[in-house]
Amino acid sequence: MIRIGYVRFRDARRGADQADQAVALKALDCHVVRCEAPLALGGADLSVLNSILDFMADGDELVVLRLEQLAASGRGLLQVLERLEARGASLRVVEPELCSHGPGGQALRAAIEAVAAIEPASARPRRPAASQEIRALQSAGVGPVEIARRLGISRMTVWRKLKAMEACN
Repeated sequence: MIRIGYVRFRDARRGADQADQAVALKALDCHVVRCEAPLALGGADLSVLNSILDFMADGDELVVLRLEQLAASGRGLLQVLERLEARGASLRVVEPELCSHGPGGQALRAAIEAVAAIEPASARPRRPAASQEIRALQSAGVGPVEIARRLGISRMTVWRKLKAMEACN
C-alpha cells in the first residue's frame, strides 16, 4: 500500500501554508507528497491530481488535509472518489477525519452524492454570438432586445457587438 499526500491551493499567496501542509502530510506517513501549483491566471490545472489518480493502484490511499483541496464542487469530489474506487484505492481526509473505506466510506459517499445532487446545475452552455447574425437582424429592422431573444444571448452582448461593429466602420 502506498500513501500519497496531495496539497492544492487556489492562489499563489498561500505558498508557505502549502509547504507546511506538505510537511504535515509527510508526518502522517505519506510515502509521497505532491503539491499542485495554482495557475497564474487563477485557472484550475489539476494535472498533478490527475496523474496521482492515474497512478493509484489497489490498496493505495490518497491523503488530503481538507476535502476542498480535491475539488471545488460536490460533483468534482464525486468524480475523484469514483476514480479512486475504480482503481481500488481509497481517500483519507484529515480535517475532519473521514475515510472512504470501511463503514464510514458509504456514509462519506452518500454525503458527497447528496451535496452533488443539490448543487445548482452548471449554467446552460452559451453559444458565441455571431456578428453576422446580429448585423443581419439589425439590418432587417429587428431591435437589440429581440435580437438577443432570438439568438439566445444577453442584450449586453448584442449591444457590445453592435458597438464593436460600429467602431470598425
